[in-house]
Amino acid sequence: MSDQRWIDRVRHAFAVEDPDAFVATEAEADVADRICREVVRRRMTMPATMLLEMSRPLNYLGAQALHFFTPFATILVEARAWETFAGFVERRGSVEYMIRLIDECEADHVPVDGEPGLKEADGVPVVDGETGFDGPADPEPRETDPESGSDSGDDPPRTAG
Repeated sequence: MSDQRWIDRVRHAFAVEDPDAFVATEAEADVADRICREVVRRRMTMPATMLLEMSRPLNYLGAQALHFFTPFATILVEARAWETFAGFVERRGSVEYMIRLIDECEADHVPVDGEPGLKEADGVPVVDGETGFDGPADPEPRETDPESGSDSGDDPPRTAG
């Protein structure tokens, strides 16, 4: 075996393909589209994108795991769609394709009646009456104790020490 063949194999193993060169089959595109639309409908765009980005180097191993769990998963999911998706994930470029598809679905998404939607009030994202932060939009003010001058919260008084 020559050194050139070894170097060619290493280059191939770490090659980064052009994401625009990836073309999904019609069945793969249909399954990927259904998955991406469900991700966007459940408002899981950011976690899904992060998961895909982090698992990019392991997409082939993930596909093998999907093949391994096929007998169990087909109880809940259509067998043909599961196998199509597992084959889709095996190919390089599928992760980038999914990320772009999620972004496109997010841009096209219009909330339907009854679905929680993202609104914006005064530049702050508001979801069903709450801000994008941990607390409610209008927190109730805490009362202060007139004798001690401290608030009536459950926090113990602080002493300098």
